[in-house]
Amino acid sequence: MCGFCGFLAESESRTPVGLEAVARRMADTIAHRGPDGDGVWADEAAGIALGHRRLAIVDLSPLGRQPMLSADGRWVIAYNGEIYNFQDLRAELEAAGHGFRGHSDTEVLVEACAAWGVERTVKRLVGIFAFALWDRRDRTLYLVRDHLGVKPLYWARMNGTLLFGSQPKALRAHPAFRADIDRDALAAYMRFSYVPAPHTIHKGVFKLEPGSILTVRPGRDPERTVYWDMGEAARGGIADRLSLSDEDATDALETLLKDAIGRQMMADVPLGAFLSGGIDSSTVVALMQAQSDRPVRTFTIGFGEGDYDEAAHARAVAAHLGTEHTELRVDAAHALDAIPRLPEFYDEPFADSSQIPTLLVSEMTRRSVTVALSGDGGDELFAGYNRYFWGPAVWRRIGRLPAGLRRGAAGLVRSVPPQGWDALFGLVPQSRRPRQPGDKLHKLAGVLGAADEDALYRRLVSQWDEPDSLVLGGREPRGRLWDDGVAAAMPDFVERMQYLDSVTYLPDDILAKVDRASMGVSLEARVPLLDHRVVEHAWRVPLSQKIRDGKGKWLLRQVLYRHVPRELIERPKSGFAVPIDSWLRGPLRAWAEDLLDERRLRSDGYFDPAPIRACWAEHLAGTRNNQHRLWSVLMFQAWKQRWGTASTAAPLAASAA
Repeated sequence: MCGFCGFLAESESRTPVGLEAVARRMADTIAHRGPDGDGVWADEAAGIALGHRRLAIVDLSPLGRQPMLSADGRWVIAYNGEIYNFQDLRAELEAAGHGFRGHSDTEVLVEACAAWGVERTVKRLVGIFAFALWDRRDRTLYLVRDHLGVKPLYWARMNGTLLFGSQPKALRAHPAFRADIDRDALAAYMRFSYVPAPHTIHKGVFKLEPGSILTVRPGRDPERTVYWDMGEAARGGIADRLSLSDEDATDALETLLKDAIGRQMMADVPLGAFLSGGIDSSTVVALMQAQSDRPVRTFTIGFGEGDYDEAAHARAVAAHLGTEHTELRVDAAHALDAIPRLPEFYDEPFADSSQIPTLLVSEMTRRSVTVALSGDGGDELFAGYNRYFWGPAVWRRIGRLPAGLRRGAAGLVRSVPPQGWDALFGLVPQSRRPRQPGDKLHKLAGVLGAADEDALYRRLVSQWDEPDSLVLGGREPRGRLWDDGVAAAMPDFVERMQYLDSVTYLPDDILAKVDRASMGVSLEARVPLLDHRVVEHAWRVPLSQKIRDGKGKWLLRQVLYRHVPRELIERPKSGFAVPIDSWLRGPLRAWAEDLLDERRLRSDGYFDPAPIRACWAEHLAGTRNNQHRLWSVLMFQAWKQRWGTASTAAPLAASAA
């Protein structure tokens, strides 16, 4: 796992500074992604330069160094990721007469592209990857991102130069970078707490979407083609359902997961796994341990606040499986110390507050291993999110009610503050009590006015429901969540939510969060549940084998129960969260007040201060928990304070001249 960057400049836009020098300075901004080595390659005549930072995982020798040329000298690659079936591809290439110098998956990737072509090769890859491939003969650049979007890839065309890299900060280091904040993208960010692809916070800078190849040919605009599509996988799976008994379905899924997890245990460096004690991570660890001749190293963190502490569950699972378990107890001060560092790691506004524990567990894990497997993706594939249950249930009950009656019910729910509902739910047995019931009921009140199922879903995944009125001069772009064709293709509401989560929330929030946190501390995070073969299989599994008896992930649970007693797993679902709500009223209050100062907001000119100040006042008074909405504003303000709109290139160019 690594980081890469580069640029392709038209002749009239070439920088007076040498191409290699600029590429090296771009790569230096993402040194955290690859502390084990660096490299640059440039062709002054063609105006192309590639930079690379290496985190050595497979083939630690210099033969794995990048950028790497193909044996015939035609192709040059800079690559971030892991190809888990590279040994199979290598054997096939060797059988066809191709020789290899080293043992890295990078060499197999570049030689496969040379032998089979780019699109044919990427369709055969099993792995997580993003790469830039330069064809020296045809002077064509290919930018490629993996099926699910596990690995990031940003690109832009500015002042006659095409820029690209693993993170926006690499693009910023090029002298051509001049991007203002995109107010439309900011509006989208305020709804979701992340900027949805293909947009970024900067005008003219884009995320390459998952499953895509961006081809840049001389004298032409970049052309994006799709080699794998989640929509096609979903529609194909729904049209070709598996018809297996429960036992056979469990066997089939376990066999596939064992293969995916076994392949991802490949590494020439120490390897472990994140373990929360939940279904997804426990399944991954259980199947790792089943294929290992030594105890798997597992890692978790625990918080002092009882409602947020999952460490005891992880500890119990680890003890049963016999893993070598490490647990870090985190107090509020430890977590609060991480908050000022967040804009440095997340160099685009990002406001999923679970970024804090994700960063902390990554830091702890990196002290012991270089690779960690995680359980991300299980909720989207096997219907684990709470909204998949109570969203349809709510709509069945309210969909036919007059809008006025629904608004009245919403007002009644809101008349009791979240703490009041929490106290009432204190009478419910803990095993059946949802976490933070007051917050959930207030969120329910927010969806009672939805016009249809899709509007209800948008409310469920929104922080600010009307971001255009909040962002001055912003008009939110309408993406997949407003596409009427999705409902026609996927009439089942639960499956539609699964699909929409898989193409928005999963790559742009969950995977971005894990990538920045793990790579920020030079840790490779692998996601075996998101092997695209598992994804395609999951879409063929009938919904009746995903949701049963009011619980999601039924089939995944059956695999897990073959290895871990169900009593260690059965409990209400909880996220990887921290108590931002109370911190904002306590130790974070002064920090937040400074960023939310009305004069500051007005002077910056991005937000209407009135709704933000009202939101802040409600939260401080305890009449409503506005932690998520406020965190979105705070993370943008903190990001802008760190990065603003200025390029980092000017001093770099000057120092190189």
